[in-house]
Amino acid sequence: MITDVAVGHELPELVVPITRTMIVATAIASRDYQDVHHDPALAVERGSPDVFMNILTTNGLVGRFITDWAGPGASLRKVAIRLGAPNYPGDTMTLTGEVIANENGVVSVHVRGVNSIGAHVTGTVTVTVMKGGR
Repeated sequence: MITDVAVGHELPELVVPITRTMIVATAIASRDYQDVHHDPALAVERGSPDVFMNILTTNGLVGRFITDWAGPGASLRKVAIRLGAPNYPGDTMTLTGEVIANENGVVSVHVRGVNSIGAHVTGTVTVTVMKGGR
């Protein structure tokens, strides 16, 4: 059970292939119509080498990473993330995490998502598990 997990416990990695389709589809799904997330020519015109992932998608992937580990009874209490290097099509992001606190079943995890450029996302997620969960 994650309520018994020790500080320093490392979560299993989650490797996420970054495709153009994923970037565009998740931007549209989250109603983020900024052209840098779906129009390569305009993204280049604005100084980017290509379209790039939006923060809402990153936030969703971080949430998935934690709930995949914590199980179906998990409830995200706080997600505090900061973006760094963009996620571009054709790259891969690897999410890792380490438990940094466990106080009365409220678990805090330091999360890091890295691509070939560097750290795409860093932050802390706080999670609890309802009765009957992991």
